[in-house]
Amino acid sequence: MTTETIDRETGAPADPPAGAGPADGGADDWADDGWLPPRHPLLASIEAIDAALSSASACDPAYLGERERREALLALARLDGRLEAVRLQLTATAGELAHNEGYGSVGAWLAQQTRTDQRPNASDVRLARLLDQRWRQTAAALAVGTVNAAQARVIVDALEDLPEVGVPTEVLADAEARLVAEADHFAPKQLRILGRRILEVVAPEVYEAQEAKALAQEEERARKQTALFTRRIGDGTTKISIRVPDAVAVRLMTYLESFSSPRGPARLGEKVPSYRRLGHAFCAFLETADPKRMPLHGGDATTVLVTISLAELRQQLGAGELGADDRLSASEVRRLACTAAIVPVVLGGQSEPLDLGRASRLFTPAQRKAMAIRDKRCRAEGCEIPAAWCEAHHFRTPWSRGGRTDLTDGKLLCGYHHHRAHDEAFLHDELPNGDVRFHRRR
Repeated sequence: MTTETIDRETGAPADPPAGAGPADGGADDWADDGWLPPRHPLLASIEAIDAALSSASACDPAYLGERERREALLALARLDGRLEAVRLQLTATAGELAHNEGYGSVGAWLAQQTRTDQRPNASDVRLARLLDQRWRQTAAALAVGTVNAAQARVIVDALEDLPEVGVPTEVLADAEARLVAEADHFAPKQLRILGRRILEVVAPEVYEAQEAKALAQEEERARKQTALFTRRIGDGTTKISIRVPDAVAVRLMTYLESFSSPRGPARLGEKVPSYRRLGHAFCAFLETADPKRMPLHGGDATTVLVTISLAELRQQLGAGELGADDRLSASEVRRLACTAAIVPVVLGGQSEPLDLGRASRLFTPAQRKAMAIRDKRCRAEGCEIPAAWCEAHHFRTPWSRGGRTDLTDGKLLCGYHHHRAHDEAFLHDELPNGDVRFHRRR
């Protein structure tokens, strides 16, 4: 006959009856004497749950009424969370078990025994230990079913993300209590958003100090990680990979989007991917850089020089040298000479420098304003891009052929049509109203 003696509070076996027990304390001797250690109430409860589930699965839910079906679904959802709470409590105590069976972690042991993946098991082990050792309010709410497992995970993650230094213990307790209370109103996704700002809600003064410190650390980390790499592809292009602080990226994208929106050829019906438009905008952005505002380089303002012979500059063919290894077409040199901060070095027959860029090569701001008032838009036929987005072009007599930089010789063209004006594949005519009509060479 088995006598049940058990501690109702802890579930641990109580002392055996007087006179019972073996000399050496072996389990078999306990059985021989007619006394067995009582079954732990947790195991008995699990057996009862198993039996109840077997009974429930044998029932056909089709015969439930709408109210009963609603009641059953909500009750099972709550019970699922409570069952998960019990499982996590056990998981938090399973370290020695996994070690004794030769596993390096509880997650690995669970993965092997339950034929599941190790990563989610490791996540469960972490959650179990944090609920057991630190976030007791969340654990209690999970145990009674007021917080489900997904919400508990979000709450713990949010609390663990709070700074380890500078946040008082009572503030952490308030933050946990607030998140547990909000779990009654919000799903995990919304609860995660609230969790990111929970310190601001429960302790604004602490949040401000921590936010300032976090921003300073983030900015310093971003500064150390800032880098730029270039790699020549070999087909006339170079791949640029750059990592910059978020604020710098926002600033750059603001500039590039302003360049790409009205300047790109998509306004003329061409389908151009956004990434290509931004690439073109980046090139146009660099062309607008003012060398006078650059750092001094060799005692003078930073300047890019393009070397080309006078004959090649005036002819349809030829190329200019940009540094030691790079070349530009003559038409591209002529286009850059209109507006870009690039100085053409024009060479005579004996390769002597004839002109390092006339002082009046670029239209002045006052001239540009006058042209904007006069032209109001890009002067290409049918183009509606406003003057503010256009570039000043030496139209009648190109600067490369001795043209003058004055109002009568200048026209406003958008970036797309300015390229066309210097493209050898296109011809252009001036219409009676002053507009410019482009057409391909035949």
